[in-house]
Amino acid sequence: MSLPTALLARLRGPGLIGHVIALLAGALSTLSFAPYNLWPLGMLSAALLYQGLQQVNGKQAALRGGAWGLGLFVSGVSWIYISIHLHGNASPLLAGILTGGLELILSLFFALMAWVWVRFFRSHSPWFGSLGFAAIWVAQEVFRSWFLTGFPWLYHGYAHTHTWLSGWAPIGGVWLLGGISVFIACLLSEWRLVGRPLQASLALALVATLWLSGYGLKQVDWTHSKGKPLSVNLVQANIEQSRKWDPDYITHTLSLYRDLTYAQPATDLVVWPETAVPVLQSQGQYFVDGIAANLAERGSTLITGIPVDDMQPDGMKIYNGIMVGGSDPQSEYLKQKLVPFGEYVPLEDLLRGLIDFFNLPMSSFSRGPADQQPLRAAGYNLAPLICYEAVYPDFAAKLAAKSDLLITISNDSWFGSSIGPLQHLQMAQMRAIESQRWMIRATNNGVTALIDQYGQIRTRIPQFQQEVLIGEVQPMQGLTPYLRWRSAPLGVLVVLALLVCVLQRRRQHTR
Repeated sequence: MSLPTALLARLRGPGLIGHVIALLAGALSTLSFAPYNLWPLGMLSAALLYQGLQQVNGKQAALRGGAWGLGLFVSGVSWIYISIHLHGNASPLLAGILTGGLELILSLFFALMAWVWVRFFRSHSPWFGSLGFAAIWVAQEVFRSWFLTGFPWLYHGYAHTHTWLSGWAPIGGVWLLGGISVFIACLLSEWRLVGRPLQASLALALVATLWLSGYGLKQVDWTHSKGKPLSVNLVQANIEQSRKWDPDYITHTLSLYRDLTYAQPATDLVVWPETAVPVLQSQGQYFVDGIAANLAERGSTLITGIPVDDMQPDGMKIYNGIMVGGSDPQSEYLKQKLVPFGEYVPLEDLLRGLIDFFNLPMSSFSRGPADQQPLRAAGYNLAPLICYEAVYPDFAAKLAAKSDLLITISNDSWFGSSIGPLQHLQMAQMRAIESQRWMIRATNNGVTALIDQYGQIRTRIPQFQQEVLIGEVQPMQGLTPYLRWRSAPLGVLVVLALLVCVLQRRRQHTR
């Protein structure tokens, strides 16, 4: 038995070695995302999982899928440890346990996916086996985007932000992109096509067609310019997270944003990042209005992140907000997708006060109302996405469809010098590709950037530098197919694909 054949047999067999290979394959997938961008490794990783499920039962499949998912999340979201340990004041042991527990829970999505595919959709046909696996993969990613508020991180399609396949993103978003990539990976790994020249040729032709179609779609302009470009000024103040909410440091913070802004030439828009004004709106409105009035004299409009407080009959509510300073009527947006533990505490009555991590500053935000309108600034509509909201594909598309530009403000200082902020930036690039709209990205400590409608970073400020970015963005109009219909057509396609696979499997078993 040759070495490749022996390794394949170990991979596909039900033993421990197959689970270990799956674990390593999952970790390999992280290298396909930013900052590494080794996209072929993502496809190899998916193919290894696919092959590893060919000859195992349902229980073994769940273990193998879970191992693959654990490898992915341990390597891909280990940056969560930094926020829990350094900023949540948890001991290294406790931070490790909490991070590992979350990663283990997330791996269950892939355990479920693998079990479902083996139990209901695995096929002796290379074509239907690959199709069913890709379809159930997409279903898993969509499910992960909303279950228990969702954790839409490390979607497979992000690895193709800069490949020809990205041309499919304006059609069906990152989920379609990921599904096509997984299908290609599975089909190319099909040893059952060896010795079948006709079928092998058809498979290669289909793979080439999908890649070339992606290239052709990249040349399609679904949107077009609206008006003249806007000049923008993005302030990256690089405030340390430990000082951000320190009452003794607030005056320095506000003065820093003011001075950095005034030192720059006049632009159409001035953008400060998430909670740049670290006091409640009722206390800081006078400061924002004062800066906005001075900037208006220069022809500039201020947009800033600020906590918004609102007294209601059932008590005070505080929102993570973004507002256009000095606008009349006031244009503001209140964040809807909150970060668990960072912005709200699940099971608050039970967990609040147990450890410092459950008492992080500003971890009692309320969820903003649905169906809010875009921000209105400089005569254009801007789709506001506050930090974590930029990673929800359909949510962002709904806002983008009403807008001429995308704007996201963030504070990624929670995650230090890890790969987390760079993954976050890559997701913002994908939102620009899906909508074919420019993205304004203002952050506290990086990466602050201007991203064009093709997902290319036009200009940026490196992380951990106190600097101001000056550039231009072009408002766009028109809708990509994804903005028009979002994931509904893809959902229909996935259901049809799975139905076809089930019918084929039944016919296969009745022969």
